Amino acid sequence: MNSTISILAEIPESLHESLKNYLDGHPDWDQDRVFSAALSLFLLQNGDSDTPESSQNYRRAAKVYLETLFQYSA
Repeated sequence: MNSTISILAEIPESLHESLKNYLDGHPDWDQDRVFSAALSLFLLQNGDSDTPESSQNYRRAAKVYLETLFQYSA
């Protein structure tokens, strides 16, 4: 099954303010990078690796998470 995912989400005002303050203090991060790190970490913490397919998805999420964390601006 091929799913198309498009993200448009409303977040609580307090979370929005926290994100805004974080981004103001960390100019090398942007909201896309924060959401990518947060979503991949969520999938790592809540996924399983019991089957070959889920194991492959787990490794992909881990790769995205690590690449996002250690991404440096040129």
